[in-house]
Amino acid sequence: MIDLHSHLLPGIDDGAQNMVEALELAAHAVACGTTHMVCTPHLHPGRYSNTAASIALAVTEFAAALEQAAIPLHVSAAAEARFDSDLVTLARRNELPFVGEWNGRHVLLLEFPHSEIPAQADKLTGWMLKNNIQPMIAHPERNKGVMANYKRIQPFLEQGCLLQVTAGSLAGQFGPTAQDLAEFLLLGNHITILASDAHNMKNRQPNLLPGLEQATRLIGGTAARKLVEDHPWRMAHGHFPVTSTT
Repeated sequence: MIDLHSHLLPGIDDGAQNMVEALELAAHAVACGTTHMVCTPHLHPGRYSNTAASIALAVTEFAAALEQAAIPLHVSAAAEARFDSDLVTLARRNELPFVGEWNGRHVLLLEFPHSEIPAQADKLTGWMLKNNIQPMIAHPERNKGVMANYKRIQPFLEQGCLLQVTAGSLAGQFGPTAQDLAEFLLLGNHITILASDAHNMKNRQPNLLPGLEQATRLIGGTAARKLVEDHPWRMAHGHFPVTSTT
């Protein structure tokens, strides 16, 4: 399986705090069937001072540690970009770390504030789509604005935005409302990928299996596997030019 949303790079956001934690998370991901991971630390000006360059350095160090520890996880990195007007500036400077490509556009994992979808957010996503950037909205099923009114996500679907849903949401790990919304989006064929959004071993583990199992019950094994294998590989295979999914 391929995981395109995780916070394993050590010491640069609210995920793994050091290399020991990062390696423990990586070993657990492998044990749960993940072979490839695009690490996506927060890109959140004013809170986490990450840049494309600093993220690239962090993943190089992490990959070397994985090799030394003999943990067979292929890693690369992008970012989970917080909704902000600065994204336009970063895009114009070619400084956005992209998860991959989809139908000829560069895919940006875009996070809205957890409490809401900002007013006129579709203006930014519309600008992105017109400028060869494909927004993929991170964990909409856990956004309080969408949880209160699922129709808040509709304008973004109509634009052509992609959705990344947290695998644990489908399994009920974030409560019944998030689970119901994740199932609604799944049954409506609105989810492009499932990802772990892993942060730690306590309650945010890098394990796609519970979500995959629930998706299999709801839409069948072939369709469910597309969300953790086919679609993420189609999107991110350029991060792993000398590896395969086997």
